[in-house]
Amino acid sequence: HADILNHYGEFIEDTKKDVVKADQLYTLALTNYPDHRGALMNRQRTASIVENLDREMLRKIDEKRDALSSIPENNSALRRAKKEAYFQHIYHTVGIEGNTMTLQQTRSILETRIAVSGKSIDEHNEILGLDAAMKYINSTLLYRLRDITMGDILEIHKRVLGHVDPVEGGHFRRTQVYVGGHIPPGPSEIQGLMSQFLEWMNSEDALDL
Repeated sequence: HADILNHYGEFIEDTKKDVVKADQLYTLALTNYPDHRGALMNRQRTASIVENLDREMLRKIDEKRDALSSIPENNSALRRAKKEAYFQHIYHTVGIEGNTMTLQQTRSILETRIAVSGKSIDEHNEILGLDAAMKYINSTLLYRLRDITMGDILEIHKRVLGHVDPVEGGHFRRTQVYVGGHIPPGPSEIQGLMSQFLEWMNSEDALDL
């Protein structure tokens, strides 16, 4: 209900001093009721504050990125940090899909290729597939000058699913899938949507990110 969302946003802003969370609640209230006067006034006030906070956060991220870029590639601490970031990336990515491996178990599989007791074959294969896809990207696409192609995307997909579902890996899905109450695009729409995605990915806007 828009009234509840708006009042809760005011409460969060007043007691917790969390303008970002309050701004999200005002926005959600307006999504439910675009003409809600209180939410409109609150959102008008918080939008610029949140924008400035975002801008400052991005500035700090840019500073850290530039500092990281200035470290020589042969620096041992940088190599260790990159290796740890790689393990973290794979751990969190498969975790989104429900994989129950811990970070330590994920690292062990990637370093030793030895199975973890009590974990399913699929969970192992998800980690190995993503590792194969990341190695493919790092060895073939990372420093390539020409555009990313549909073939490149399917090659990545083939490696991600290569250990879990090798028959479907590298192909657009041919059946409808469901994610909770969400209905993703149907099979007939996928290639067109992927073409739009590739057009954006190869655009100047995407390259500037």
